[in-house]
Formats: sequence, structure tokens, C-alpha cells
Amino acid sequence: MWSAPTVAPELAIAKKRVESLRQDIAYHDRLYYQKDAPELSDADYDALIHELRWLEEQHPTLVTLDSPTQRVGGQPIAGFKPVQHKLPMLSLNNLFSPEDLIQFDRRVREGLAVDEVEYAVEPKFDGLAISLVYEQGVFVQAATRGDGATGENITHNIKTVRDIPLRVAATEADGSESSIPDYFEVRGELLMYRQDFLKLNEQQAERGEKVFANPRNAAAGSVRQLDPMIAARRPLRFFAYALGACDWSDYSGKPPATHSALLNQLKRWGFPVSDLRDTVKGAEGLTAFYERVYRQRSQLPFDIDGVVYKVNRFDEQQRLGFVSRAPRFAIAHKYPPEEAITEVLNIEVQVGRTGAITPVARLAPVNVGGVVVTNATLHNEDEVLRKDVRARDMVVVRRAGDVIPEVARVLPESLLRPDRSAPFQLVKECPACGSPVVRLEGEAIARCTGGVICPAQRKQALSHFASRRAMNIDGLGEKIIDQLLEADMIHTAADIYTLKHKRDQLLHLERMAEKSVDNLLTAIEESRHRSLGRFIFALGIRHVGEATAKQLAHSFGTLESLQNEGSVEVLQRVSDVGPVMAQALVDFFQRSENQKLLKELTAHLCLEESAAKVPALEIDANEAASAHLPFYGWTFVLTGSLSQLTRDEAKALIEHAGGKVAGSVSKKTRVVVAGDEAGSKLDKAQSLGVEVWDETQFLEKIKAIDNNQ
Repeated sequence: MWSAPTVAPELAIAKKRVESLRQDIAYHDRLYYQKDAPELSDADYDALIHELRWLEEQHPTLVTLDSPTQRVGGQPIAGFKPVQHKLPMLSLNNLFSPEDLIQFDRRVREGLAVDEVEYAVEPKFDGLAISLVYEQGVFVQAATRGDGATGENITHNIKTVRDIPLRVAATEADGSESSIPDYFEVRGELLMYRQDFLKLNEQQAERGEKVFANPRNAAAGSVRQLDPMIAARRPLRFFAYALGACDWSDYSGKPPATHSALLNQLKRWGFPVSDLRDTVKGAEGLTAFYERVYRQRSQLPFDIDGVVYKVNRFDEQQRLGFVSRAPRFAIAHKYPPEEAITEVLNIEVQVGRTGAITPVARLAPVNVGGVVVTNATLHNEDEVLRKDVRARDMVVVRRAGDVIPEVARVLPESLLRPDRSAPFQLVKECPACGSPVVRLEGEAIARCTGGVICPAQRKQALSHFASRRAMNIDGLGEKIIDQLLEADMIHTAADIYTLKHKRDQLLHLERMAEKSVDNLLTAIEESRHRSLGRFIFALGIRHVGEATAKQLAHSFGTLESLQNEGSVEVLQRVSDVGPVMAQALVDFFQRSENQKLLKELTAHLCLEESAAKVPALEIDANEAASAHLPFYGWTFVLTGSLSQLTRDEAKALIEHAGGKVAGSVSKKTRVVVAGDEAGSKLDKAQSLGVEVWDETQFLEKIKAIDNNQ
């Protein structure tokens, strides 16, 4: 155990010791976090940190941004500021079959006019994409991918990740020192090892705090903490996989000519890179790598959802260019969903924010792709009965990407049980408030009729209102909302804006110290200034998603105009708004309790309304720029379970081709993409004569677009 001397050394001596300590700490960080081969005990490592911190306290002029003491202990921030990426952080297109792989290799060879191509290959991490900016070798900024053009500044949290160097040590393969670019941006994946994730969830459960669904959600949630001390306690890891913007002008060495050489350079600079990376030639090499990593997948310490192929030479990448906002020279090859077998202990129902009653299977705990699953959705009454899922059945549980785990099918032997339990019956009364449960004709979902009197709907409605894509009130999560409801401090969304007068009461809530309360009140104050589109989405009106809310704000300009002029007929002139959604909007604004809520809310808010009312059918500049795209003007609806890609991925593919995705089927719908177990949306599409594609047809259309571009 290190103890402070009684007399501080002189500045010159202290400076030399500080530099030595920083080098030693960086060396041991790399051994521990990147090589898993520590040479020091925790106590000895802590002694180095304590001595360094003491020397910096004695000589404050020695404190620098890249000091290990600056990783942890900063003050909580008020919110996340936007960061414009110098180069867009583009996403990759996906392939799913051997035929897709062969076609990708063919397109690349034809594009380069060569017989064989060398590829750099690596795993596709299932984490959070981030960028790290270095100036003069010192780490200065971290940001999320965001929408590709603009991310969020998460520097205060990323400084706590110990395998990310705060200062780059530039060494060549022979150990000699070399220069580094004055400015460069490293891109990579932030993630959490499976074992660390399980331990974190155990700790969260013991403290009565939020338990994360999977390692990716845990990593994403960690970097979005306003207090860096929280992020510092989370076991986050980083792997570099690319370079973004870079100024090579003053670099004394020769810039890497290939992606594989770049990764080797990043490793020499002190960044963790995957040991699974390799270079291969042609489609045969790609296939062999895909299969090799797939065999290792379950034994890896972290989650992956596929592998990535990149043309290795940068000059060839430049010749191939980009298509649909994704590179032609790189692609992700996704693995199929992971499945496991377990027992259904019981079937219960959950009440959503719109009153939707969803059957949920409570399962015997089972590990599915590194995540312990205890619950799985059964979607709706029809799906439970169609699959004939019952308590005590053995079932196959599936999860893929962000999809909530679901019961894929009942094992045949369960169907032969002589003592098989009774078929599922939907509840007639809401388990949260006792109100009648009804299922309207033509709808697959049954709903509680309690509305705002239902505590389950009230809680979910408040959580949605405060969510990131709605009013974005950092710190107002479900746990805090539970406490506020239990303490009778809020009842509606408007009450959130009265909390500034209840600071003393907030301080008495569990885990709400002065900093937490002040941060929450600051976030609430900042949320008073939001766009009209965000506000409409935050209201949680049935069928109205984020994109449609923006369209409504764009078309009507003000909330007053939307309320007063938004008849069913007028609303249907807005892109993506059909008769069902239009009626839902009219019903919402006509209810007296909603009118009262809106009056109370607008008294607190300063909504950033559109500069002028825009005709609903007018094409804006962005739409005009998209007019050449193959799906321009098409409205898609996704329904059922897609096996080869997630809903977000399918939506991105549609939008890249100029189309839009709506939440409900109407006469304006051009195509319905129907996956497995499609329900009422498919039925409605067929009744309206809307074109229906299965997942294979959809992917073939997307491939045809890429081949023609």
C-alpha cells in the first residue's frame, strides 16, 4: 500500500516521476484490458494511481488531459451535445446466403475488372459504434454514430474506458518510434463481454435497479449516463476497426495502403483490434472465414451477429465508391438468429402504453446467444392459439439483434403430453386496473379500455413522453417515474414541468442526491424547447410514429392548426396518413381529457414550430433529391417476424432506396413486406389488393437495385 511522503518533491523531480508513472500505468492497462495478462496485483496498480494523483495535487501544473487520473471523477454533465462527423459514419449493407456472397464478389471483381480480389475480413461486433478523435496524439473527443451525419458527444464517459488510450504511443513493428498524424479519428465498437454483462445485471438486480436486456443495450446505456462515475463502474471494452477523418500531411511514415495494414498500425498505436481479423482471396476465402468464425461464435467472450468483408486495398475501395449511402467495397454477412430450448412456466399478459394486452411466456431461464432469457413475447391472442403454446410446454426460443425474444414454436413432444394444460384464454379484465378488455373487429390486439385511469398505461405513457426520441428528458426513466407515481408527485405529462417546485420532495426519493435532482430538473427545463414533431410523437397517439409526427408538424405548422383543421379528410392528404390513423388523430384531439392535458402542457412548453404552414402534398427539397430512387413515393408496411434482418435494417434498406415505412396498412400502401406469422396487417393488405412481398422477394428487389446502381 502506497502512502504519501511528508514532503513533496521539487517540480523537476515530480515531473520526471509523473511521466514515468503514466508510462507504467498505460503499459499495465494494455496488459490487463487488451492482453488479459496482468503483471501487477490490484493493490500494486492502485498504488501507482494514488502516487500519480498525489503528485498532481502537489503540482497542479503537471495535470494534463491524457493523464490516467483524468479518466474518472469528472462532474456530471447537463446533457449530450451534437457532434458533426467530418466524414459520415455509414452503415453496411447485408448479405445472408451463399448466393448473396457470390454475387457480392462478382460485383466487386467486375467493378475492378480483375479476376480475383483480396479482402480484409473481421467479426461484426454486436455493440455500439463510436468515433474517437485525437489531436497531437491526445484523445479529445468521442461521439456516437447517431444518424451517420450527427452523433452525440460522449467524451466524458469514454474517457473511463481503460483500453482506449488517452495518448497514442507511436511505435513501429521493430519497436522504433514513429510520428503520428496531427489529427485522426479512430472508429470502432464499444461493447461488453458476456461474463461482465451477467455480473453487471446481478449487481443491478441486487440494488433494485434496471436489468439490461443484452450486452449491447448495457453498453449503450452506460455511455448515455450523465454522470461519468456510473460509466466508470461499467465493464466496457473497445475494438477499433477503421479510420475516419485523418490528416496525413505531417506524417513522417508512409500511410497504410490496405485495410489490414491500417489495423496493424492501429494496434501499434495502442488500440485493441480483433485477433480474428484476416485476409482472404475470392468467394471461397470469404466462405471459409464465415464458417470458421461461426464455429467459434458461441465460445467468444463477446457477442457478434456476423462477419464483415472489405476490399483490402484502399485504392480499389476508392474506385468502387458508394451506393445508397453504403460502400460498394464492404458488406456484412449476417448469421441466422440464435435459438435455444426451454420450458414455459406460465403465460401472463402485459399492458402497454396504448392499452395493448400482450401475452408473455414466463420461461425457465435459458442462455440464448450469451443472454439469459426468462421472458418471451407471444405477440397476441391469435398467435398463442395458432402456435398452441401452453404452460409446461417445451418450446424453441429465438432472438435476433434488437428483436425481443419470442417463442418460435412448440416442440412436437409437448403436443403429445397426456396432461397438457388448457389452451390460453385472453383475460376479460385488465390486470392493472380491472377495466374491460376489448378486441375490435379487424384488429389482432386486444386493449384495456381504462385509458388514463389505468396505472400501467399511465406509467408507459409517461416513459414514452420522456424517451430519447420524444421529449428526450435525460434521467427520467421508468424507475424514477415509478417513484414519482408512488409518491403522488405526478399524474400526467404536464405534471413533469411542475417538479421544479418540488425539489425538496425529489431529494427524499431513493437514489436521488442533489446532483441527480439538479440534473433531472435541468433536463426537464431543456425539454421545454423541442420541435413540434417531437411533441406530437411524445403524445403517444395510436398509429402515429416518429416519421409521421414530423410529417404532421411539417404540414400543419402549429399544434393549434393540427387540432382545429385536422379533419379526417384533411389529415389523409398528409404522406403516410390513412383513414385509420386519421381517425385516431381526430379521436385523440376530440377527447376532453386530452384537450385539458394539451392546454396544461402548452402552458409549460415553447415548441419550435415550423416557420410556415406547408401544404400537405408539397414536395420538399429532400424529397426532390430522392425522386430518382427506385422506391421514391412508395409506402411500405412491415409485418410479421423477419428471419434474415431486423425491422430497423429493413426500414433502412427501404429508406435508402427512397421509400417510406408506415405503421398501418391503408389505400396509400404500395407494398406490405410479410415475414413469418404475419397477422391482421397482411389480411388487410389482401383485402385492399395491396402488393405483398415475402422476405425473400424483398431482399431480391434490394439486390436488384444494388446491381443496377
